[in-house]
Amino acid sequence: MSPAGSIDKLRAALHYGADAVYLGLSDFSLRAKAGNFSIDTLKNTITDVHECGKKAYVTINIFPHNADLAPIEAHIKALSELRPDAVIVSDLGIFDMLKTLAPEIAVHISTQANITNYRAARTWERLGAARLVLSRELSIDEIRAIRDSVTIELECFVHGSLCLSYSGRCYLSSFLANRGANKGLCTNSCRWSYQLMEQTRPGEYMPVFEDDRGAYILSPRDLCMIEHLDKLYEAGVDSFKIEGRTKGVNYVSGVTKVYREAINALTAVPYKINAAWLKELEQFSNRGFTTGMYLGKHPDADYSYDETHAPATYAIAGVVKAVNGQTATVLLRGNLAAGDDVVFLSSGTQNGAYTIKELTDAEGQSLSIGHNEDIVFIEVPEGVKKHDIIRRLV
Repeated sequence: MSPAGSIDKLRAALHYGADAVYLGLSDFSLRAKAGNFSIDTLKNTITDVHECGKKAYVTINIFPHNADLAPIEAHIKALSELRPDAVIVSDLGIFDMLKTLAPEIAVHISTQANITNYRAARTWERLGAARLVLSRELSIDEIRAIRDSVTIELECFVHGSLCLSYSGRCYLSSFLANRGANKGLCTNSCRWSYQLMEQTRPGEYMPVFEDDRGAYILSPRDLCMIEHLDKLYEAGVDSFKIEGRTKGVNYVSGVTKVYREAINALTAVPYKINAAWLKELEQFSNRGFTTGMYLGKHPDADYSYDETHAPATYAIAGVVKAVNGQTATVLLRGNLAAGDDVVFLSSGTQNGAYTIKELTDAEGQSLSIGHNEDIVFIEVPEGVKKHDIIRRLV
């Protein structure tokens, strides 16, 4: 399952092999700063996903206050007409509203609900949940014990940002910036660089040594379970989830592609890691990688990394909108010039470096450079397909 923070990310996720996407509206989603969808665009989006033979899950995973309940009720009534494959919730009250107002829609329980034991899992199953998105604080052995206790589907995160708090139930952003993480407005305060000051010596900062970029004492590395998918599969996990509705199209495309290939490789015994997968994942800005708590206690060394740990090797340059012979129509997502070295990310393979020979406009006029949102025409190598992204070496 891949993140779909916008229509472009949704298309990228489906193109590169996701079986399902999760998306939401800003008002009721824990990723309010993602591009998200309106109720008007949601209907066509869900229809498009279903026509691809894939599934669409809608998030209503905020922790609501009384004032939120009436608009959420109206939203649920609208969703009953749109028929998503499931709605992802954290709050018991919203769960009850869905069961009452739209009983035909399956309900998944978000990781925000902090399901950490088999008794909680059994209770949600008895209440009618269709899937449990397990807490990120579980070991694989604990997941296996929950699997043995319930018959409904289990899902867990396998890649993306981790939170210093229990599965994201954090109030640091509310305290420091008056923006509630539990209402979808997290400022990522744990990613900031901090200094220490003693109360009786105001203005005198104590050093907190870490590296030359500062002290990121609350920021864990990013989750990456690509090397251990077989263990999660054998423990009975039904759905592998990628974090990142606020990440870019480049991230969604590349990470989805890698995990699609890895999941396909689970049929081989033993499961073999392709070195190219790790190389690809390292190309996206990250804080370094960790296996979190899946293999035991979160290692102390897997904290205190900032998001500039591994700058991206490639930046997205454009998206292929159509291919006619060896000529592609491209929507640019940045500047692109003749002579630039690029890579076309094609499903199932990544083509080697390719030099842009010429760009032309709709009238066939040669361009020295194209800019963001321009439509240009370029010659492409064999195998490039519609919806492939183009990356420019940086």
